[in-house]
Amino acid sequence: MWRDDEKSPRVAVVNQEFARKVFGSEAKAIGSFFKVWGGTRVQVVGVAEDGKYKTLSEDPQPAMFLPILQSGRDDTCLIVRSNRGPRDLGPVLKSTLHGLDPGLPFTVNTWTKELDTALFAARAASMALGVLGGLGAMLAVTGIFGMAAYSVSKRLRELGIRIALGAGRSQVLGAALGRAFRLLAFGSVAGLLLGLAATKVLSFIVYQATPRDPVVLGGVVLFMLLLGLLATWIPARRALAADPLILLRDE
Repeated sequence: MWRDDEKSPRVAVVNQEFARKVFGSEAKAIGSFFKVWGGTRVQVVGVAEDGKYKTLSEDPQPAMFLPILQSGRDDTCLIVRSNRGPRDLGPVLKSTLHGLDPGLPFTVNTWTKELDTALFAARAASMALGVLGGLGAMLAVTGIFGMAAYSVSKRLRELGIRIALGAGRSQVLGAALGRAFRLLAFGSVAGLLLGLAATKVLSFIVYQATPRDPVVLGGVVLFMLLLGLLATWIPARRALAADPLILLRDE
């Protein structure tokens, strides 16, 4: 309030973390006093929600908000919310402030610009992790395809005998891809465990990354399983399409 000037008792609004750490609870904070630099007693007149004050990934920090006429600062930031664009709103704000004091310096920064600057590191980290994840998926698919193709090529004679003896399609597929499926299952479980272990590290790197998100973790595991199954299906088609007479004669 404008009446909270240098002649009025010192007051402040604190955030929830400040109220919990200093007074024990938000209810106890209202009306209580604390001392600031110089031993000045300040009364708490309100509690605000916690926010981000330095970085987007920081833990909740205690904060207090002082009246502009009692803070003793020579720089002030005004946060204005409007449906009008910065080109229309900027001249109006400038004329209003210069109506109070023509010598006031004035600059306008949009919320989008400020947020882009704050999110640059998180977005760069997310992009880098995405590229590395894509390369890892490509390497995994290549390895699975190579392993499945090599396994099928070494067992073509056996598979030909199975087909000649009347083995069904599902039985031939199970014999050709059993080892590949077991490796896929083991790799998926190992990847899920490693992903759970890395979620805390990821939450510090990527902004608003939720640790142990079941939808994300389950989706990634399912996606990799589908890629693995696709990579193993191509060599399996070779085994199913093979003529057992030609295989036995070649061997």
